[in-house]
Amino acid sequence: MSTSFNGFKEEIATFEAASGVSAGSPVAVTANGKVSAVTSGAFCGICTNVRGGYAAVQLGGYVYVPYSGTLTVGYKMLAAASGGKVTVDTTNGREYLVVEVDSANGCAGILL
Repeated sequence: MSTSFNGFKEEIATFEAASGVSAGSPVAVTANGKVSAVTSGAFCGICTNVRGGYAAVQLGGYVYVPYSGTLTVGYKMLAAASGGKVTVDTTNGREYLVVEVDSANGCAGILL
């Protein structure tokens, strides 16, 4: 049996979606009740779905996301990166717990 973090404390909120927001990418709140896709700096969560001009954004719990650069497990300062990825950024990032790193697929499991 392997471990699973899916469903752990999932918190999803609905926001108005700016143009360019897509499922699976990091987003940030950029206006009252509105999120935009971000390619650098801190992010508030990961968009899980976009429909009818609104985005479901996961703000808490476990997410499996693509990353760029080098990443290891443990608490890391993460920020958004181009291509809908996250990356280590000790200047502009926010601390998240990385619970697994799948270097073969370039993805990581993090707790928001």
